[in-house]
Amino acid sequence: MSILQPPEPPRKRMIREGTWIQCPGCKEPIPATKVEKQLRVCHLCDHHMYVSARQRIEQVLDSGTFEEWDGELLSADPLEFADKSRTYVERVKAEQKKTGLSDAALTGTGMIRARRVAIGITDSQFIMGSMGSVVGERLTRLAERATEQNLPLIIISGSGGGARMHEGIFSLMQMAKISAALARYDEAGGLFISVLTNPTMGGVAASFASLGDVVIAEPKALIGFAGPRTIKATIRVELPEGFQTSEFLLEHGFIDRIVFRDKLKTEIARTIDYCGK
Repeated sequence: MSILQPPEPPRKRMIREGTWIQCPGCKEPIPATKVEKQLRVCHLCDHHMYVSARQRIEQVLDSGTFEEWDGELLSADPLEFADKSRTYVERVKAEQKKTGLSDAALTGTGMIRARRVAIGITDSQFIMGSMGSVVGERLTRLAERATEQNLPLIIISGSGGGARMHEGIFSLMQMAKISAALARYDEAGGLFISVLTNPTMGGVAASFASLGDVVIAEPKALIGFAGPRTIKATIRVELPEGFQTSEFLLEHGFIDRIVFRDKLKTEIARTIDYCGK
């Protein structure tokens, strides 16, 4: 399937004492070590900063229980796509080197408070977490294995991109493919918990991210299909302040709960128990 090689395993990032970062929310300087200890949440304004897919695994799953599925699936280049700066093959290789991921979705199984689950995570650092054929195939197989093994399904979405334009119609097909697999999972009586993080946009929001039996979001996450400027320019109507935030969507019934990052693991385990899964 692939013309690309898997990336080298990621190295643990080391943070030197005395390093400071600026919070994207309140713009205040914060010791980097303090941010890491608090799961990359600002202690001043509760801004939830970006975390990678592998960091999510460490935060949500019980230590040492993650088993990756379908990591051997790698991107091809069906359209032989090239933009002004580089080819698609070159872009994917650069993203693999930058993130340590082979594509924008990491899937597998593990334990959450001693409860076996199937879990998938999309990472916005890999071409904005856009859905190419590999992302679609990994998430589809994840839902199918969750169906076969009768496992609760958790997908944590961190995708600011929609269908990956570099793969054209092959990318657009992934929305329907994943949704169909989730429909079969639902018919089999499965429990799908969808977790929305900042950002969850485009084809991800328009497909699997919105289909959870329970939809959880992190605070102040940007969630929607198109960006506010695009919508305003299209419909020519003044939009409500913060209409694509977690808080606005909770108020209007689009999501079920807003959960802080340090409470997410416990909340997922509690939801699984409550639903009898």
